[in-house]
Amino acid sequence: MGVASETAILERPMSDSLETSPCDASALLSIESLSVEFRSMAGMVRAVNGLSMTIGAGQTVALVGESGSGKTVTSQAILGILPKGALITGGQILFRDPLQGVVDLAGLSPRSSRFRAIRGQSISIVFQEPMTSFSPLHTLGDQIGEVLEVHGRGSGAEVRERTIETLRLVRFPEPERALKSYPFELSGGLRQRAMIAMALICKPALLIADEPTTALDVTLQAQILKLLRDMQAELGMAVLLITHDLGVVANLAEEVVVMHHGKVMESGSATAIFARPQHPYLISLMKAVPDLDREEAPRLKPIREIKVDAEALFTRESVGVPGEALLELKGLGKSFSRRGDKRLFSRAPTPGVHALKDVSLTVRRGECLGLVGESGSGKTTLARAIMRAVTVDSGSMVFNTQSGPVDLVNADRAELFAVRNCLQYVFQDPFSSLDPRMTVGAILAEPFEIHRKSGGSEKQARIERLLAAVGLEAQYANRYPHSFSGGQRQRIGIARALALQPELLICDEPVAALDVSVQAQILNLLKDLQRLCGLTYLFISHNLAVVNYVADRIAVMCDGEIVELAPRRELFRAPLHPYTQMLMQAVPHADPSRPLDFARIPSAGESGRREWPEPFTVVEGIERPLLEARPDHFVRAANLEFLTAMSAAPPTAG
Repeated sequence: MGVASETAILERPMSDSLETSPCDASALLSIESLSVEFRSMAGMVRAVNGLSMTIGAGQTVALVGESGSGKTVTSQAILGILPKGALITGGQILFRDPLQGVVDLAGLSPRSSRFRAIRGQSISIVFQEPMTSFSPLHTLGDQIGEVLEVHGRGSGAEVRERTIETLRLVRFPEPERALKSYPFELSGGLRQRAMIAMALICKPALLIADEPTTALDVTLQAQILKLLRDMQAELGMAVLLITHDLGVVANLAEEVVVMHHGKVMESGSATAIFARPQHPYLISLMKAVPDLDREEAPRLKPIREIKVDAEALFTRESVGVPGEALLELKGLGKSFSRRGDKRLFSRAPTPGVHALKDVSLTVRRGECLGLVGESGSGKTTLARAIMRAVTVDSGSMVFNTQSGPVDLVNADRAELFAVRNCLQYVFQDPFSSLDPRMTVGAILAEPFEIHRKSGGSEKQARIERLLAAVGLEAQYANRYPHSFSGGQRQRIGIARALALQPELLICDEPVAALDVSVQAQILNLLKDLQRLCGLTYLFISHNLAVVNYVADRIAVMCDGEIVELAPRRELFRAPLHPYTQMLMQAVPHADPSRPLDFARIPSAGESGRREWPEPFTVVEGIERPLLEARPDHFVRAANLEFLTAMSAAPPTAG
């Protein structure tokens, strides 16, 4: 299909039955024919084009679409925080303010006292990345309480009590102690809870949640979704949910509005949208989402497929037998020391944090081994240990190269330099891992220069082949990373990793922050590269549906330990460890008829581990080795007899 025909299909206007109705005078928020444009060197660019939608009091409406569809710009227009150069060029945003009555936000100056009275008090927002939204120089208590002070809702001791009350409302552990904490001292989930507390402290009528769970692991995501649902019920507020995650939409939204290039493609109730999608764009979005339940995952269908130039790829003659050990890890241990609050001026460290505990894994040649677990489980520490970015305290790592096995733990600089040809890394955030001062061509040429692989015209030809291998044009070599989209930057990162023709790629959350269609592009690209180049992957992710799509075997990590290891089909068919079962129960399905069971999701600060039954219970002094409960299915437990009885029981996902 050509580009022109594809664009025509995706931007086909809605059918008459799906057209949005005129602004409802009784709605809490009514947007009618909103247009927002940006001034650029090439002229005016329209980011929102005639958007119409309504949000009723206490209602949850989801705004869905890819990155660049205009979702966030719409929320910025509602709050009057559009970036410099953006201008509302048409339409109305009518808000029924409980304090001021009906106000047209589109016609109100964002700097006016009336708008400032609404922003943060009657309409609040939860941003996508709380770490960059908080000030690192001020405590949580100061920043959350400041909202009350700005709106004249209290001062001094009253503000402190309201802040503690709100932190307790969002289930924040030890709210009194949290007042003196700084954002960088908190985990991602707790920072998001603090951001929600700051948004709710004035009890707004409308909460805008802009990608509130992006890049959070499945259990943290489930906790935040439960929190938003509970807060909405308790405060009676409306929610505008901005997301590209259809599973999140299915679990929270009552109404759905689908955007593409600033226009509404389809809208309706969540039940109707998921049961009977009509617009080709929405149907394409749904086909791009990996399915957790399918044993044989069909190829994902992104809206724009990447055309891989197979002739540009390297081919490797058989180095070893497929299925034999390529990387062997045995008994790895790693601890990090930390300092306690009372030892701020003391050099004596407090007891260390065990990031890795007795980790033993074998990555087989030609396979994709998935590594899953919550944030802080030790996945990235293990990947960095394999790359020798951190040194392990105990254990062995052997990488079987063409010239023989290499002991990665004790290898000297020359040996490690040689291993880098065979072992490469794909980072989670391609923007921060690409030097903004270097062109794409210079970035791709750097591995050749460091390893003295080629020069002159041969180097230029290799750069062009690498770009073609990941579906990018040769002229992109002269551009800088900031001029590319997130998906294109990740493809550049993959091309750089392929430059030295490695055998093993470590992919550390390579699609965590990408929208569903771009995610599908990258996942398909990785599978194509594995098949065509004979690559082996260690694929790290917290998204079980993604791992189900790419992995052959899956290892589950918790608190630095491998708690379960099994072939993909076997693990999803019959998980044995309660931690694995909990992870699977926390995955939201893109189906309103299969909502999350929030009662089975642990609350913030809780550890599901302390509730693990025998033989999985952690008891000091009692060993829990990895035991083979079924053929090639290992689980960490203390009692093999009990496991044998469990493995004989009918399969269940918990």
